[in-house]
Parts: sequence; structure tokens; C-alpha cells
Amino acid sequence: MAPSRRPRLLRSAFVAVIVAVFIVALLPTTYEPKIVSWQDKVEHVLTFFTITLLGAAAWPHRFHAVVVGILAYGAAIEVAQSFTTWRSCDVRDWIADAAGVAAAAVVARLWNRSRRA
Repeated sequence: MAPSRRPRLLRSAFVAVIVAVFIVALLPTTYEPKIVSWQDKVEHVLTFFTITLLGAAAWPHRFHAVVVGILAYGAAIEVAQSFTTWRSCDVRDWIADAAGVAAAAVVARLWNRSRRA
């Protein structure tokens, strides 16, 4: 793939993922087998870890803005869920989101340092 097309593809993928996650987050919950009681929090961490890495790849020179935006996005999901009758706002979910963002920030920083070395 041509280097000039890569940022556009990454940004398009980022937008598609955040739209999809927002929609899924507002759908009524269905039965899903739980392996552990805190499985929901692991799902939040992994989702926001992935979103953050994708955002960092799409906008490498705007990393801080990406992180702040994704944290606000996680809060917006929780607020939007509070307006449904089948979901609820849970601060612990946002904390799990933030943990995923923080983990991805560490990975992105290490990746960037290794590329510069």
C-alpha cells in the first residue's frame, strides 16, 4: 500500500470502529456466556486498548488529543447508556475504558521509541 494512502485508511478504520462500538454499546444486552464475573471489564479494557492503538496509528502526531478524545468518547457512551432502559451508566466501565487507554498509551510510546532507535 502506498504510504500516502495509509493514514486515510487508518482514519477511516478508526471512525468505523468507534461508530460500531457506540452502536453496539447502546443495543439491548443479550445473553452472553460469562467465564468470570469481571468479564465485562476485560471487554472494556480490550476494546479501548484497540481503539487507542488504532487512533495512535491514524494520528501519530496528535497522540495526546487522541487519548483525551477517546476518554471523552468512553464517558459519552456511559452517559448515552443512562438514557436507555436496558443499559446503565457505570463509572467502573469508564475506569476500565481508561485502563485500556493507558495500556495502549504505554504500548504506543514503547513502539515509537523502538522505531526511533
